[in-house]
Amino acid sequence: MHRDDNASQRPLKHPWHTFSVEHTQLELQTGPDGLSDTEARARLTRYGPNRLTEPSRRGPLMRLLSQFHNVLLYAMMGAAVITALLGHWLDTAVLMAAVVVNALIGFVQEGKAESALAAIRGMLAPHATVVRAGARCEIDATTLVPGDVVVLASGDRVPADLRLIASRELRVDEAALTGESEPVQKTLDTAEDDAALGDRWCMAYAGTVVVYGQATGIVVATGAHTELGRINHLLTDVDGGTTPLLRQIDRFGHGLAGAIAVVAVLTFVLGWLWRGEPAGEMFMVVVALVASAIPEGLPAIMTVILARGVQRMAREKAIVRRLPAVETLGSVTVICSDKTGTLTRNEMTVQRVVSAGRVYHVSGVGYAPDGKFSRDGADIDPMSHPELGLAARAGVLCNDARLLEDAEGHWRIEGDPTEGALLVLGAKAGLARDAMQVQWPRLDTLPFESQHRFMATYHTDSTGAPWLFVKGAPERIFEMCRPQVTGSDGPVDASEENENIDDWRRMVTDTAAQGLRVLALAYKRAKPAGARLAFGDFDGGFTLLALVGIIDPPRAEAIAAVAECHRAGIRVKMITGDHAETARAIGAQLDIGVGKPAVTGAEVALMDDAELRRVALEIDVFARASPEHKLRLVQALQNDGQVVAMTGDGVNDAPALKRADVGVAMGFKGTEAAKEAADIVLTDDNFASIAKAVRQGRGVYDNLKKFILFMLPTNGGEALVVIAGVMLALGVVPLTPAQVLWINMVTSSTLGIALAFERAEPGIMTRTPRPPGTSLLSWFFVWRVTLVSVLMMIGTFGLFYLEWRNGASIEAARTMAVNALVVAEMFYLISSRSIFASSLSWQGVFGNRIALLTIAACLMLQMVYTYVPFMQTTFGSAALDVGEWLEVIGAGLLVFFGAELEKWVVRRAGWAERLATQ
Repeated sequence: MHRDDNASQRPLKHPWHTFSVEHTQLELQTGPDGLSDTEARARLTRYGPNRLTEPSRRGPLMRLLSQFHNVLLYAMMGAAVITALLGHWLDTAVLMAAVVVNALIGFVQEGKAESALAAIRGMLAPHATVVRAGARCEIDATTLVPGDVVVLASGDRVPADLRLIASRELRVDEAALTGESEPVQKTLDTAEDDAALGDRWCMAYAGTVVVYGQATGIVVATGAHTELGRINHLLTDVDGGTTPLLRQIDRFGHGLAGAIAVVAVLTFVLGWLWRGEPAGEMFMVVVALVASAIPEGLPAIMTVILARGVQRMAREKAIVRRLPAVETLGSVTVICSDKTGTLTRNEMTVQRVVSAGRVYHVSGVGYAPDGKFSRDGADIDPMSHPELGLAARAGVLCNDARLLEDAEGHWRIEGDPTEGALLVLGAKAGLARDAMQVQWPRLDTLPFESQHRFMATYHTDSTGAPWLFVKGAPERIFEMCRPQVTGSDGPVDASEENENIDDWRRMVTDTAAQGLRVLALAYKRAKPAGARLAFGDFDGGFTLLALVGIIDPPRAEAIAAVAECHRAGIRVKMITGDHAETARAIGAQLDIGVGKPAVTGAEVALMDDAELRRVALEIDVFARASPEHKLRLVQALQNDGQVVAMTGDGVNDAPALKRADVGVAMGFKGTEAAKEAADIVLTDDNFASIAKAVRQGRGVYDNLKKFILFMLPTNGGEALVVIAGVMLALGVVPLTPAQVLWINMVTSSTLGIALAFERAEPGIMTRTPRPPGTSLLSWFFVWRVTLVSVLMMIGTFGLFYLEWRNGASIEAARTMAVNALVVAEMFYLISSRSIFASSLSWQGVFGNRIALLTIAACLMLQMVYTYVPFMQTTFGSAALDVGEWLEVIGAGLLVFFGAELEKWVVRRAGWAERLATQ
């Protein structure tokens, strides 16, 4: 049958949350009895199955071949070709193996990235309970169509986007879509056209989970047209981009390749035309020159350094899924963080109690029952204040949650988090739930219902006297109260008239303005009118006990971590699905966005790209943000040149996580879609772990720079030695291509690895982030590479020339040159352990045991190169005596003290701090 694409799009064009139940039924031509089987099949043909479309993918072969499109791998393959032309097949095999390994790593990582889409598609429910032709039945959820009537119960995953038409205490966990920290109470009431997704209480969305109650809803969107499908589409369209490091390496590789080509051509032309050297010999000289200049070990050592960073980050509870993210996290200039569970504990906590005109503060955070009560800065005993003690008792008794401690001493809540906060409040006052239930047994309960907005329980005390306790929305509790509890010096009874209710309303406003959720507690010393509790028992006569201010407080370690990020020059922005007042209050406690307004997602939607870029830089707290808003904010910051890290745990965060330079997902409470879209997963869901990982990332980048500053002078020194031989028309090449490859292979595989084990230097988190777009090598580092290269050339070529002119064999002279270069690198490795700090200390020389081991290993390889007959035949080496080795050590010391003198001048001039961020 022909599919009507226009019809399939029609349900998406309606703001279903603004439609009444009757209007929805009329629009979709359905009713309480649902669709007939015939109509359902017809609509399935029109609208298509209820599944998320899979994007087109490249085949495995194309994905594998694309991994070879990398300038570093081109350099390694070029080196392999050169070694093959020289007949050194072992070197060729090693280089090509490294190329293949690097390509396979990229191939596997790209495959993991595509798993994010599969994780979202897996969130759709496999089955659904529907009403068709008046009969309830269970069907495959992929066959749902607009107009179907779906029945929901506690524990169900919502199979499609629904407009609710009947509900009984339905609460839905929408955290994956909206970032809400608590389940949302659903009603049948319509919402405004521009209402945020989290404020559309008459809707239930695909992929969310029913945590309580029952409901019936009409399917208004399926498959790609659901909110979940919209996010899937966003994620498909998002280009993850590349990392700053890979961009730097790419520019560095292209620049280095161009420089090598220019120098090689000039050397050939000068030797052949100016010096009159035979073209064939000059070709071999150029081959040696190119072989000496190509940094064959860079990809492999870069991988080792990043892998070492992965290990260190794992100890900080940050699991790295993609290697380049290790360094990228160290270069971020902005961290966009979710609030709930990352900056906060995701554990509701009572911080304020207002009773009898007095304000009490409660210390302690989370579900651990550790904390004190205070008033005007002085600690108090809550049980010596009757109104406060009775309020804590009411919170424990009028409660269905449970406070539990596991074997490891961790506290958790079973039940509603807000009720859990009241249990913890009671425990801090010395009122344990189990003991209270024995002393004041519960005889009956009225559960919370949205239309009544309160919960009530009936108890008797130890004397058998009856008590009714109630908790709920302040305005609703105010309606049933007349007297209030008297002060701490008087009895707890209903003897005095209630204070002006406006005073209580002002306290509600004041408490809510601090970002706290407000509950009211009240009691009446009476029995129910009938055998069971009824709503008529709550028409009046209650005494107002207290207002309780509850919030999900910031983590103490997150406060310190945000401060550390600020000291490091990193802006921290909060992007949350929660309400603006709550977000601003938490931000103030974390020192995020203090004195600035919070911008809502609705306001973001009205901004053009230029305005959003300005606002994204100036504002630090964004509330009620949808997936599109989060994605646009990340893109706006990136368009300004910022390097952005994004944290999140829900499906709604996945597009922004993928688009950010570093996506950081929560491992404990995060969805699989968020984890698969991210580069790094935090196993403890704690912002403080991000700050620790940033420190490690900065250390990794330092180590990469140290390795490049260590490696390039070797290549530069080798190239200058070859060029010097041509310019002086010696008639011989100081270093053969095979010897050049030996030096590069030995030093990269031994000495260079040591720098991967360097720890972050002191003060690394007091530096400002390096400016985005900074070259891997600044002009200062080019100067250092040139200086050390010249020093290596002087020592190496000087020894070669003196030996050869004094009558030594060409083999002996070349062996002196090879060993002079390698020993110079050994000394320079010690100097390279710190870019600016002095190495002339015990810590500077012996602080890295791996460096000492690699030097010993390299020295053993040079002994084999110098003295083993097979190596002498293969590489043209010769044995050296003690005096010649002393000359070699002298060449190495020339490089070491020359490099240390340059660092001393830089420190003396006060340039080190400024140059460190370049």
